[in-house]
Amino acid sequence: MMQRLATIALALVASAAFAQEPTGDPSIVPPGAKLEVLFDGAFFSEGPAVAFDGSVYFSDITFSMESGMQAGHIWRYDPKTGQTAIFRSPSGMSNGLKFDAMGRLIAAEGADFGGQRVTRTDLTTGKAEIIAGLYEGRPFNAPNDISIDEKGRIYFSDPRYLGHEPIDQPVMAVYRIDPNGTIERIITDAGKPNGVCVSPDQQSLYVVSNDNGNTGIFQLLDMPAHKGRMALLAYDLHPDGTATFREVLFDYYPEDGPDGLVVDVEGNLYVAVRDVTRPGIVVYSPSGEELAYIPTPVVPTNVAFGRGEESKTLYVTYGGGAPPENPGILAKITVGKDGYHLPAP
Repeated sequence: MMQRLATIALALVASAAFAQEPTGDPSIVPPGAKLEVLFDGAFFSEGPAVAFDGSVYFSDITFSMESGMQAGHIWRYDPKTGQTAIFRSPSGMSNGLKFDAMGRLIAAEGADFGGQRVTRTDLTTGKAEIIAGLYEGRPFNAPNDISIDEKGRIYFSDPRYLGHEPIDQPVMAVYRIDPNGTIERIITDAGKPNGVCVSPDQQSLYVVSNDNGNTGIFQLLDMPAHKGRMALLAYDLHPDGTATFREVLFDYYPEDGPDGLVVDVEGNLYVAVRDVTRPGIVVYSPSGEELAYIPTPVVPTNVAFGRGEESKTLYVTYGGGAPPENPGILAKITVGKDGYHLPAP
């Protein structure tokens, strides 16, 4: 299996044409900006999030049957020292990470010997609590990505891409966790939801659908699967936390859809696009117009903005699944806009 994955990874590298430079609006990606690799020791890097002290936490999804039955890690990169160390292992197969307005780490834990839950960790004490473990008495499919609004409500996607566990939810959906602990299923028409992101004005919820047509990616490498919706979707986010579909901002079909996304203070979207013919971070206006393109050597997974003096630093995760030929990477690039973060309480 590993040899097969390495062959796939090398083919992606060959097709990526990484000699390209970033293109588009120079106010978004300044001339001469380029990706700088910070760490290349992950199995499959995902879900970067920047803490209040500027350190970068990111997930390492280990794919248990490919890595000797590991159940994921969370790494912490310290930009002051350039050192990267394990923060938590096992991670419950964490994927998307976010920090709330109080500086607590929210983690979407997936399947494949993972937690299938959403947890919240106090970095001061190190203690974690489960804030979403079941819905209607049944486990989630595989919580994937997270966004938080200015009322403290947490939104997370729940697809399934791999794992041996039973699938107990009737739909792949987006859920909301309210500050009082109530959990609501709010979106059921997004296809296979992956990345989620609340707009700075709190009026839109962006959802990525990446429907690869199966729930066991390692079980169908030699079998065809029919792709479903591959698109970037916009929903109207209402004051009560419900969401109504508004429009398709970009349709990637027949290529793969994106993964994670973030926004800058002006509401522009920075989207990790997993189109093997044009992999990279694509920056869109809120209406879906492409503004800039940052190529990556292989398909990316997610993005996050730095804080404070590093608010124009965009952290990018990409690659992985077949080390050492294709390790999981954490990289960064300087952009021209400040990233959006939740205001202090």
